[in-house]
Amino acid sequence: METFVVWLVEIIGRLGYPGIVILMAMESTFFPIPSEVVLPPAGYLVSQGGMNGPLVVAAGTLGSLIGSLFNYVLALSLGRPLLLKYGRYILLTREKFGAVDRFFTDHGEISTFTGRFVPVVRHFISFPAGLARMNLARFCLYTALGSCIWSAILTYIGYLVGNNIELVKRYLHQVTILVLLALVVVVAVYVKLRKRSGGETGTASG
Repeated sequence: METFVVWLVEIIGRLGYPGIVILMAMESTFFPIPSEVVLPPAGYLVSQGGMNGPLVVAAGTLGSLIGSLFNYVLALSLGRPLLLKYGRYILLTREKFGAVDRFFTDHGEISTFTGRFVPVVRHFISFPAGLARMNLARFCLYTALGSCIWSAILTYIGYLVGNNIELVKRYLHQVTILVLLALVVVVAVYVKLRKRSGGETGTASG
């Protein structure tokens, strides 16, 4: 892993911001390149004066958005017809598919946003969004917002601890726990507001 991180530092140093865009785009598809080993090295280069922090975050956000759009379009163009035709072979009936569709129609924004912070989920959250034909502008907005925050966190970790993979992992573990706790609060507030909104709508209708 340390050798891989050193290699990434060299690659990012040579390619600069386009290198971050490319690696983060790959990370947001189904390539096994975690953002946790892309942006901290870039943050280290920021601490050394070799890169600009806001531009690193912008490049990370752009790359994540590009990769997520790739998955979104793939699911939109190929996934839906295939699942509707062959889904029964993997126990995905039209009824279950419709339930997933309705869930993402109602909760696509919060799912897309929070999914950017969850390991593994961030690689695949764009697929259900594409399958459910989530509004493209909203998909891009919430994907970019979540990606920007996560990119800033990872870049700052690299800026603080430098090119020390063990410290990066230690800080990342702590930050991930804090982020997940924060997401629980965000989702709880979201659910409460949705219920209140639904109750007010029902009252008004009555």
